[in-house]
Amino acid sequence: MSILLGIFTFVLILTSIFLILLVLAQKAKSDGGMGAAMGGGMAEATFGAETGNVLSKLTINAAIVFFLLSFGLYLGRIYEGKRASASGGVLPTIAAPLVPAASKTPPRVLVPATSVPTPTPATKP
Repeated sequence: MSILLGIFTFVLILTSIFLILLVLAQKAKSDGGMGAAMGGGMAEATFGAETGNVLSKLTINAAIVFFLLSFGLYLGRIYEGKRASASGGVLPTIAAPLVPAASKTPPRVLVPATSVPTPTPATKP
C-alpha cells in the first residue's frame, strides 16, 4: 500500500506542476499579464482560434485529477495510519542472546613504578 501511495504522490506533484503551467499559459481577460509573457502567443499558434477553449478544458480536467488524487491520498493515509495503530504501531521484537553483564567494579589502572614519586623520610632538626 505504501508503494502505491508513493506513486500517487509523485503523480500528484506532476499534475500540480502541469496545472500551474496551464494557468500561467492562459491569457488574462485584458490580453496582458503572465499569460502573454509565459507562452500565450505560442499557445495560439498551436491551437489556433480555439486556444481559450482548449486551455480551459485542460485546466478543468487537470483540476479534477488534482482533487481526486488529493482525496484518494488523504483516504489512503488514513487507512495506513489506522492499520498501523491497530497493530500497536510498534516494531516487531527480535529475541537476541544475552551477553553476560560486566562486573560493576571500576577497572584497575596500572601505573608504572618509575612515575610514582617515592616519599622521603622527614628529618627533624
